Amino acid sequence: MGIATDIILVVLVAFFCGLLMQRLRQPLILGYILAGVILGPHTGGLTIHEIHEIELLAEIGVALLLFALGLEFSHKDLKPVKWIALIGTTLQMALTIGLGIGIGRLMGWDHKACIWFGALISLSSTMVILKTLMNQGWIGTLSSKVMIGMLIVQDLAVVFMIIILPLLDHPTASLTSLGLATLKAALFLTGMFVFGIHLLPWLMRQIARFGSRELFLLAIITIGLGIGYITYLVGLSFAFGAFIAGMVLNASDYGHQALSDIIPLRDVFGLLFFASVGMLLDPNFLFHHFGAILVMVILVSLGKGCIFAAISWLFRYGNVIPIAVGLGLFQIGEFSFVLARIGLATGSISVDLYNMVLTTAVLTMILTPLVSNQTTKLYAIKKKWFQKETLESINFPDQGLEKHVVIAGGGRVGLQIATTLHRLHIPFVIIELDQRRIEQAKSAGYAVVYGDASHEIVLNAASIATASLLAVTIPGMVESQSIVSHARALNSTLPTVARLSNPDFLDIFSELAVTDLVYPELEAGLEMTRQALLILHVPVIEIHRQTEALRREYYSSRISQEASYQILSQFRGAEQQFDLEWVALPPASCLLDKTIGESEIRKKTGASVVGVLRDGFLEPNPGPQYCFQEKDQVALIGSDAARDAFRTHFLLPEPVAEPRLEEQTGTAALDAA
Repeated sequence: MGIATDIILVVLVAFFCGLLMQRLRQPLILGYILAGVILGPHTGGLTIHEIHEIELLAEIGVALLLFALGLEFSHKDLKPVKWIALIGTTLQMALTIGLGIGIGRLMGWDHKACIWFGALISLSSTMVILKTLMNQGWIGTLSSKVMIGMLIVQDLAVVFMIIILPLLDHPTASLTSLGLATLKAALFLTGMFVFGIHLLPWLMRQIARFGSRELFLLAIITIGLGIGYITYLVGLSFAFGAFIAGMVLNASDYGHQALSDIIPLRDVFGLLFFASVGMLLDPNFLFHHFGAILVMVILVSLGKGCIFAAISWLFRYGNVIPIAVGLGLFQIGEFSFVLARIGLATGSISVDLYNMVLTTAVLTMILTPLVSNQTTKLYAIKKKWFQKETLESINFPDQGLEKHVVIAGGGRVGLQIATTLHRLHIPFVIIELDQRRIEQAKSAGYAVVYGDASHEIVLNAASIATASLLAVTIPGMVESQSIVSHARALNSTLPTVARLSNPDFLDIFSELAVTDLVYPELEAGLEMTRQALLILHVPVIEIHRQTEALRREYYSSRISQEASYQILSQFRGAEQQFDLEWVALPPASCLLDKTIGESEIRKKTGASVVGVLRDGFLEPNPGPQYCFQEKDQVALIGSDAARDAFRTHFLLPEPVAEPRLEEQTGTAALDAA
């Protein structure tokens, strides 16, 4: 079966290796790389025959990953990191090339080989770091944006390095090719952002009108890979084109659906990429050159990590960001494989150097998830050794905060909570990283701390020790778990409300003793159930009884809830339980300009007035002296008969008094006469 058999073998072995890593609590990508090592040409046994074809499919995985990344990140998300991405990455690559030249001199290589080695190690792995960030739940944090911005510029630089490095002996031709590549890149970017922003969303609207999920998915794949292929034809990076296509689609109304549809396909092709990386590892070469490779891995990892951390610090990124960037981007990237093949084909590097770089790159990729996971521990050590850095806080009261609510995440949910607390005059502070959301909260006058709520220093800045409640609105499980754990370490009795993104995480939240959970899908399902039963004319009391029973059954079997929540649940259905009805007073109502006491509403009808809405303001439980006005909305509680009696007696004009019986008799006699 050829390539089909190879793909089946890769997926099957990767599945079992992934299960093993899951049991060992290690990232799945290590399992995929292990599967590649097992099936590679250097280990014997089951061997993949069509390795080149697998590598080609892996390139599609890289493109799909960057396409999905583009769908998640718009150019607005990268604005806060544009200077470190453009200038900082250029400085980083120059310093890393210098590091590579120094290591090459130490190893006794010639000048050209040293430059090539420096260029090869200057690139980091977009695929590995993105997958690592996704597994850690750090996508969307400021440190992840810094890393992604620098990786994008590195991917752009690959285009120029492919042109320059083979032509080191011909500087004139190199400059001509470089100018041509720059012109192509500028024309492509201009065309995509000028025409693509208008054309692609229009095209997606036309396809969405057909109502076909399959056609929509095919359109997404065509756009992502098709634009990537166009960039490849004009001499630019295939994956870079896919990323730009994703960013353009992100601006349309179909970005979220496109991302949802593309994720499974991205993960399957991503598996092939990591397996292909594992196939490059030659255990025999590693065994015979273990000492030299170990030295190279240590020097490259430490050197690159320090360079990235120093540049982050130089661009005034503090707290955990320099550590996260240094521990995240120290590896050698997948595009180094492409450059190394070109160097081997042109005779610029030897076979031994090629194998040395490949082996070092694979080992640093394998180490990335393990090393990156140490960020929090190293940051804790840093805090003990150095003075704590101040964090940016906005609209903080001069006297500080006490008995307040800490809202972790200032998105739509967080801002809704903040708006309600503001109206009730309850003190609160929002912790947020996204600059746009910070500007929204700032303009509303809300107290904000700029930072990542999963770090203790940020929680301390929000005065978590004196808070009365923590509301975690962030959907990411890893991030939420870290926030709650650190908050409990600083305030062990702090009540916590958290957002549940997946029912599988209920046990984890239960171990953290979260006070209450909100599962948006469950609440949406219950509301749709209520609406459906109302249409089916099921009594409102029965609807409330059934939906609240479902909620209690769902949560009680998974996590305990306090009695106060059960009371709130009963309040939520009070309107249905007591048959409350709102009635508008018409201009001719006999209640106008009369008080509740004068009207004797309860005595005449049996209904009770429990509230009046006037000019948008609610008057709860109005007293006997409360005077009705035109257009008042009156809240009534009572039986159907009582409310009908209210409408009969008080929504009509004042009845005209009937004449007495003797007057009626006299009038009749006169008529007869």
